[in-house]
Amino acid sequence: VQLQASGGGLVQAGGSLRLSCAPSGSGFSFNAVAWYRQPPGKDREYVAALTTGANPNYAGAVKGRFTISRDNAKNTVYLQMNVLKPEDTAVYFCRLYGADAQPIGSWGQGTQVTVSS
Repeated sequence: VQLQASGGGLVQAGGSLRLSCAPSGSGFSFNAVAWYRQPPGKDREYVAALTTGANPNYAGAVKGRFTISRDNAKNTVYLQMNVLKPEDTAVYFCRLYGADAQPIGSWGQGTQVTVSS
């Protein structure tokens, strides 16, 4: 299973972007999804997660600005990012998890988000 994140780009501070993530395969389900990001020169960090039947969870740095969601019919997950800041600049990745909490597929290439000041 390959995960492809898309929707990144260059945006001014205060702007918005919506990222999407869709698995290449079909015929499987996932219990949870998480978004991560890797800022330039830094380690990958957690951004947000959504588990079936639970409230979404967000890292403190994005809480109140980002919204994670999923469209089961399209087998796609989203990350709506509002009031973007230069420190949100990073490559964003999605990750799917099965009912056993194990990741499904590989990380994929991610999508670049660049926020200018």
